[in-house]
Amino acid sequence: MKTLKIVLATLVVSLAAFNCSNDDDNQSITPGPDFSGTFTQEDQMGRPAVNTVFVASADKDMFNVTVPSNQDAAFQSKFQANLMALSPAFANDGDMNALGQDAAAFTGLLATDVLNVSLDGTTTFYDGTNVLTGRALADDVITVELLLIFGGEDFMENPGLSNDNVDANDKAFLSSFPYLASPH
Repeated sequence: MKTLKIVLATLVVSLAAFNCSNDDDNQSITPGPDFSGTFTQEDQMGRPAVNTVFVASADKDMFNVTVPSNQDAAFQSKFQANLMALSPAFANDGDMNALGQDAAAFTGLLATDVLNVSLDGTTTFYDGTNVLTGRALADDVITVELLLIFGGEDFMENPGLSNDNVDANDKAFLSSFPYLASPH
């Protein structure tokens, strides 16, 4: 019996030693991501469609690498000229949108292309009361932007330009992460 215990103990020690050997020292380990080098921002889209609609093709690269705190000074006047040329709702001096902003104030808001987030309130792009306090997946962002650009003081001006007529997704959002529906 004593011999059997010694053989079993030797077997256990051998197995442990074999499984804990250093024979993997010569295997290459896949490194993590390489963050060395110089990186540049390629695109900026804090608010969907702002960059697409208001930034001229010649200014795209400059806009995309300008930090948001400098965007208003660099681009607000160009945004305002584009808005005035684009929207009949801002055709006259004193015209405002539903937020009570004239063309200069509105394009100043748009030129700083960031997505504002309320940490202690409702998160929405626009829900009738809260404006630009974040963005929920179900927010109809493009229609809100069209309303603010073309809808005038009461969202009633230019109804043909104030809605993208896409009122829902083709598939419902999921109730848990990742929340987006699977593609077709």
